[in-house]
Amino acid sequence: MTDSERNTLYEIMGGAETIRRLVEAFYPKVQKHPLLAPLFPEDLIPVMERQYLFLTQFFGGPPLYSEQYGHPMMRGRHMAFPITYERADAWLSCMKAAMEEIGMPDDLREFLLERLKGSAYHFVNTPDEE
Repeated sequence: MTDSERNTLYEIMGGAETIRRLVEAFYPKVQKHPLLAPLFPEDLIPVMERQYLFLTQFFGGPPLYSEQYGHPMMRGRHMAFPITYERADAWLSCMKAAMEEIGMPDDLREFLLERLKGSAYHFVNTPDEE
């Protein structure tokens, strides 16, 4: 595929294989993070699969998440969890570390993280503790 044929972030990132690798690198970091781990179930396999489906769609790939679960409505789906700005920052930090781990180029990593910031901070529903 030539650069001119790559027109979505999904394709530029490397498609399904890269999204899968990213999700698999991300969740061990989440499990170890003291602010994030309490928000997730012990069995992360279903969570990882939903994240894979969502990120595939979010970055311009096939609408896998919507096909299986309907409209993402991610803010609503996350309302049951106390998400603070500090937790959003932690989530982004884990994602950045996962991107670094899989060898994502710096410029692409920074671009994708900037795009993910909008979602991460949109989910905030609880004030940070003083």
